[in-house]
Amino acid sequence: MSPSILLAVRRAPISLTRLASRNYAASSSSSSATSSASPSSSAKQAGSSSTSPADAAPISRSSCAPDTVLKGVNYLKGQPPVVAQADDAYPEWLWNVLKPREYEDDGPGGKKERVERRKANRQAIKDRNFMQTQ
Repeated sequence: MSPSILLAVRRAPISLTRLASRNYAASSSSSSATSSASPSSSAKQAGSSSTSPADAAPISRSSCAPDTVLKGVNYLKGQPPVVAQADDAYPEWLWNVLKPREYEDDGPGGKKERVERRKANRQAIKDRNFMQTQ
């Protein structure tokens, strides 16, 4: 095999979340440099005035700011660049995709118990297979 083929095989693809977080980190670092380091220090500077939760800026759910160009997402030629949208432009279910599933406890023999038993069984098999290799 030629070295160029090996380099292509060894090279791992860049994930989209890493790209988005890099762009957001670069854009937020310049804005964070102008803001104060901690909320407590800004409260001390403001004096005794307190801010209500309604006055605070909304917390962003996404990993990048709106209108950030997401490099590497658009892989088709001749297409406009893909741009991140505001958080409210995405469906609500998108923010719960990576959260672990939670099953309600519906008694003995229920869905939650079966899932836990299956998970424990898989782990026992992995442990047993590992011990056989030692």
